[in-house]
Amino acid sequence: MHYEIRVDGQMSETLTKAFPELESFVVPHQTVLFGQVTDEAQLYGLLARCRSMGLHVVEMRRLPE
Repeated sequence: MHYEIRVDGQMSETLTKAFPELESFVVPHQTVLFGQVTDEAQLYGLLARCRSMGLHVVEMRRLPE
């Protein structure tokens, strides 16, 4: 499964490196994290990591295969 997670604002390089399993790019007012997610446990772990770093997730969606 591939997922896209959009967070408010532009993430710093340090924050981006905290998600080594995902790629990222910046769009106006958001950072987009995307990549392969193996199961729900990994997905919830990514969301928990966002929360623990104070990132505001504005959208999360599964991408078509």
